[in-house]
Amino acid sequence: MKSALVTGAAGFIANRVVHQLLESGVEVVGLDNMNDAYDKRIKDHRVARLADRENYSFYEADIENLYDLKPIFEKHSFDVIFNLAARAGVRYSIENPHVYMQSNAQGALNILELMREYDIPKLVLASTSSLYAGHAMPFREDLPVEQPLSPYAASKKAAEVMCYTYHHLFQTDVTILRYFTVYGPAGRPDMAPFRFIKWIQEGTPITVFGDGSQTRDFTYVDDIASGTLLAAKPMGYDVINLGGGKKPIVLLDFIRMIEDRLGKKAELVFKEMSASEMIDTSADIRKAKEVLDWEPQFDLEEGLDRTVEWYLENLEWASQVEL
Repeated sequence: MKSALVTGAAGFIANRVVHQLLESGVEVVGLDNMNDAYDKRIKDHRVARLADRENYSFYEADIENLYDLKPIFEKHSFDVIFNLAARAGVRYSIENPHVYMQSNAQGALNILELMREYDIPKLVLASTSSLYAGHAMPFREDLPVEQPLSPYAASKKAAEVMCYTYHHLFQTDVTILRYFTVYGPAGRPDMAPFRFIKWIQEGTPITVFGDGSQTRDFTYVDDIASGTLLAAKPMGYDVINLGGGKKPIVLLDFIRMIEDRLGKKAELVFKEMSASEMIDTSADIRKAKEVLDWEPQFDLEEGLDRTVEWYLENLEWASQVEL
């Protein structure tokens, strides 16, 4: 791999993928529409970290719009496309499902069509563990995922299905990665880790949906990024989990770990869990170990240390981020 396109390059995971690609000597083009789905200060912070890097070009463009994408494909050649651009978030997808289908499904179709037109051999697509709703844990890639609980999950399933169609019809080489709850420095402010750290630090009561006994398979962002890079090799068509791979952590225990790092106690406010939410998640990562030779390098203790440290180091502006 000499050159790569990373969509959603201002996003949480994609930004770390760009960083690791550049560190490995790959020429990278990043694009992002810089939308305001969450506070743009986080995205601006991520973009700034890569602004002066050699072999990196950044475009403000939207995968929903073929007219945005075409000039980029005409100017650059790519060995691999990492399609990590997406509207994320389960709850908001219920309020505005059209946005999710446009970005996650139509956007994926646009990328596939341009790959066919410009003869680009490899696609890595970011998908989600949300597709495993209703199955016993740990979740394996061969489980039928036909009952998504939210428009977000349904839009990701649509992208997966379209990828298989293009593999079947046009021999497009696709690796689909189902990510499990990702956390780390400069994380999304609409996700629990950022919110919990911010609320505990400033003394704001924490909203917990459900009774707090639900579990999550938290996975550190740098581990997710390294697995994403490994998935760029030729594989035909495959679906692979990237997750922590250990015993999932109870949400209330996760909050206590943050309390310990901040030296403050949280005030908890419990609200009813949405029907779109999964109660528990746990990844079976045996396939990632066998096929990609990948497994997580960061345990939750170290990952949370780094995440809390980042927040405190950037407290002046991060504390002002709107949730």
